[in-house]
Amino acid sequence: MFEDSLIESGGRLKTSRGRTTFFSFILEAVIVGILILIPLMFTEALPKAMTMTFLAAPPPPPPPPPPPAAVVKVAKIETDIVNNQLRTPTKIPQKVQIIKEDEAPPPMSSGVIGGVPGGPGQVGGVIGGIISSTPVAVPKIAVQRIRVSSGVTQGLLVKKVEPTYPQMAKIARVQGAVLLAALIGKDGTIQNLHVVQTASPLLNQAALDAVKQWKYKPYILNGEPVEVDTNITVNFTLSGG
Repeated sequence: MFEDSLIESGGRLKTSRGRTTFFSFILEAVIVGILILIPLMFTEALPKAMTMTFLAAPPPPPPPPPPPAAVVKVAKIETDIVNNQLRTPTKIPQKVQIIKEDEAPPPMSSGVIGGVPGGPGQVGGVIGGIISSTPVAVPKIAVQRIRVSSGVTQGLLVKKVEPTYPQMAKIARVQGAVLLAALIGKDGTIQNLHVVQTASPLLNQAALDAVKQWKYKPYILNGEPVEVDTNITVNFTLSGG
């Protein structure tokens, strides 16, 4: 009987111990789950620094460093010309290039190709000598009109009429010079006349009337008379100051 009681009590002990272990395991799992769920349900209770650490995205990686700058190699060109002058070579070249120039064409002589030597039709013969020795006439360019200074035309003057002093200019005590532009024809007469500059309009008409009667020698150029553009000055001076 004693053995049977020990066997029954041993079986009960094993059964109660297994149940206790199972329930304790479940209890621990529930406690751990509650501890995990509480921070997720009540996030405002957690410190802000810790929350930002968990929720903030990691910073982006730094940009890669820029590539190194390319090194520009400057090629040094050697030349034999310095300051537009050929410098003395420092070494003997391995290969010397020979420049071949074209031959000059044979000299051409005047005359006609063919015929007997020294006769008509031969280069340097009678016809060639006549053609080459004939002077070429230069055409003359006909000049119709030229401009001449008043000093030159003064030497060609053959008839001069003095102007009459206007009475109104005398009363107004006006004196001075009247500059006229004149065209002298091929026959030496005044063909065109007008006032360029005057001391007073009271003197103009008297100067024009007098110069219209002047007469010049024809101006000869290349053996032909030509028209002349010039200036004529007429002076008016009061007597007694």
